[in-house]
Amino acid sequence: MVLPAAVLGLPAILMVSDESKVIARLEGIAEWTRNLAGVMTAGQGIEQAIQASLRSTPEPIRGEVGRLVARLRARWSTDAALRAFADDLADPTGDMVCAALLLGATRRGDGLARVLTGLSESVAEDVKARRQIEADRAKPRSTARTVTLLSLGALAFPAFTGTFLAPYGSALGQVILSVMLAGYAACLVWLRRLSIIAPPPRFLGREARS
Repeated sequence: MVLPAAVLGLPAILMVSDESKVIARLEGIAEWTRNLAGVMTAGQGIEQAIQASLRSTPEPIRGEVGRLVARLRARWSTDAALRAFADDLADPTGDMVCAALLLGATRRGDGLARVLTGLSESVAEDVKARRQIEADRAKPRSTARTVTLLSLGALAFPAFTGTFLAPYGSALGQVILSVMLAGYAACLVWLRRLSIIAPPPRFLGREARS
């Protein structure tokens, strides 16, 4: 019973962090915001600038921007389309960009391009810091995976070639083995939880309202 549980549970515990995907999306938001500010500097309105920005949208958020453009072309109001876009991004940084666009769509001032440029620079700095933090966090995770795989190998080899695990064949032995493996798995879970960065709360969209 113990070995099948370990085989099924260890991949989930030792899986690579998905923080790199979050960083890639943040980088995509920063680049898209910077490109959008450049298009608006050329004198285009918000709706036209968003549609023109689709051609240069980074891949991590191309689907979300594509849906935003489709809504605008389908005669959605700018306010509704941007709020739906915030829900698609589902990211606090995306909320900041959408909030700036919502404010610009309401007031139609000339300062939106400068605000977007400042936001893109702020997000780029956040991306740079997150990459450094992720590089530092990757080292203990890699060490934990290596040690765990070596430990499993050290246990598996004598288990199939001799009587090393024979004392654990009894009911009491199974309980002792389960306790030891559970303690080891708890340490891995704790290590994985330490490596997860809790995102800040959102302030736009359905999630913020709930």
